[in-house]
Amino acid sequence: MIPAPERMLSDLIRLDTTNPPGNEFKVARYLKEIFEAAGIDYEIIESEAGRANFIARLGSGSRKLLFLSHSDVVPAGEGWDYDPFSGEIADGVIWGRGALDCKGLMAAQVNAVLRLAKEAAALNGTLLFAATADEERGGGLGVRYLLENCPEKIRADFVVNEGGEGPRRINGRQIYFVQVGEKGTAWSKLHAGGYSCHGSVPNLGDNAVLKMARALNSLAGYQPEIRFIPEVRFLLQELLPLKGLNEPLTETNVDVFLDSLEERSFAETLRAMTRLTISPNTITGGSKTNVVPDSCTAGVDIRILPGQDRDYVTGELRRLIGGEIEIEIANFVAPTFTTSQADPYRLIVEATQEIAGADVLCLPHISPGATDSRFLRAAGIPAYGIGHMAREADPELGATIHGKNERIDLASLHFRADFFLTLAKKYLC
Repeated sequence: MIPAPERMLSDLIRLDTTNPPGNEFKVARYLKEIFEAAGIDYEIIESEAGRANFIARLGSGSRKLLFLSHSDVVPAGEGWDYDPFSGEIADGVIWGRGALDCKGLMAAQVNAVLRLAKEAAALNGTLLFAATADEERGGGLGVRYLLENCPEKIRADFVVNEGGEGPRRINGRQIYFVQVGEKGTAWSKLHAGGYSCHGSVPNLGDNAVLKMARALNSLAGYQPEIRFIPEVRFLLQELLPLKGLNEPLTETNVDVFLDSLEERSFAETLRAMTRLTISPNTITGGSKTNVVPDSCTAGVDIRILPGQDRDYVTGELRRLIGGEIEIEIANFVAPTFTTSQADPYRLIVEATQEIAGADVLCLPHISPGATDSRFLRAAGIPAYGIGHMAREADPELGATIHGKNERIDLASLHFRADFFLTLAKKYLC
């Protein structure tokens, strides 16, 4: 008997895999029992003690489809209505850390694999399932480790992972989104220097904090160049008529459109898809209140679009803050992208419409943030992200990801399981 996805999700939530330390072996051990009972081949690969990656295979053949999810979760924090590791099922909702990110996706994928195996359908290829470690802390012990040490175990024609925006209803039209790319990161450190003196005679010194304050004020007024990659242009152009704007999308009207959207989080996510973003988020300087500081450092979160690189970032920063501040790009990850003009994307759309209804609109997008898909795309493996939910799902649920009271409704969990089963059949049967 196949366990219901809500029962699996409840069980998975009760396995505390907060990262750090991770302890993803708890999930691997749980999945081992399920896949053994179903007679499905699997293996567990530990990147470090307790940091386990679980991989299962169904079928054989040259075609390969990978369902990917991650086992670790972020810390729960306080203020929950239910114990964040209880997996409580109440009023048609499963509560707990990981319900949406990403154990709910995992439970849906496992359910689809088990149902496909039970149907004993002849597969024209291999369905892979991977529950990996360490996504919430950079993926070094999970997907990146697998690609560096045993890439053949997860290499596939295409991958379906987390990362898609949750569905929205705009002027009566139900819209589902498919993530086809992710912005890159160019996390930077800005260093200002000066020289110290007593705080009672500050003009004898050179205050590094004031230098940094002037630089950060310049960053606060930054007006980035607007760029539309083709998929984002298509996404926005399809949304315009739903708000009564029957005109071509341009750099001058895009913000007018975005400002017209009622849901601010959605509007700002779309805005971030059209430009580089700069967010100064940390600052350190000075040692005592009565000592003029001779150094100050700011940490700046910078996210870049496809087509933008280190030189572009450095040039923009230098133009804004001048030559007095030292710029260090401390962590650079290039943007990654998978085309929507390909059969896998069309299959994802077809599977979505088969489950949600032929009247739904499916649109591509890129994510301002990052998932493990960036490693796969960099390795030449097409990757797509979904955030599918049932039509009737509360759109506010998405705001609980990484927040308190994270939860998913039963209807959405079953919707996802049906989507994955349908997609697997379309590609492998």
